[in-house]
Amino acid sequence: MASTTPEPARPLDAPPGPDTNLGWSLAVVLRRWHERVESVLADLPHGSRGYHVLAAVSPGEPPTQAALAERLLIDRSVMTYLLDDLEEAGLVRRRVDPDDRRVRRVCATEHGREVLAGLRERVEHAEEQVLAGLDAPTRGLFRDLAQRAAVAVQESSPATDPCAAVRQVVGDGAGTPAGTGNRRGRRRAGRGTGS
Repeated sequence: MASTTPEPARPLDAPPGPDTNLGWSLAVVLRRWHERVESVLADLPHGSRGYHVLAAVSPGEPPTQAALAERLLIDRSVMTYLLDDLEEAGLVRRRVDPDDRRVRRVCATEHGREVLAGLRERVEHAEEQVLAGLDAPTRGLFRDLAQRAAVAVQESSPATDPCAAVRQVVGDGAGTPAGTGNRRGRRRAGRGTGS
């Protein structure tokens, strides 16, 4: 007969036990990553989302606005607002595709590439802080395995929205998923106090 005595609850500050699962581990790392990275990107419109857009449009052939939204799994209407703000900040520009005037290609400006170079250093430093509990080879292995897992998940389920997953994990600190609310509120929040 099984015991009906409940197991004592583990204190919240107790170290993780053997029952810790992958979801909990990823959520803890993601939450800390979000806190650190958003703080270093506070002056960039839309924070980490703006950073990912700027990084995606900086190298190579400028993607179309639609392809960029699809690649980063950002709703097209949200992408429009995001690009409006990045363009207003002088970081990107949209140009008409010479082969199809209905299509807009997004490219980083020279200023945007300069800003991105500085931001990359700050993000890398923040990521090193997040993973400081691991030695250098283990940090490299973790990054490699996390990237491979993410690519495999995205390839097997292209409709998976990583932004929605992040919002579910980190929220906005007020009990509401991050990114909810009206457009103007998101624009102000993403710009920091410098605008």
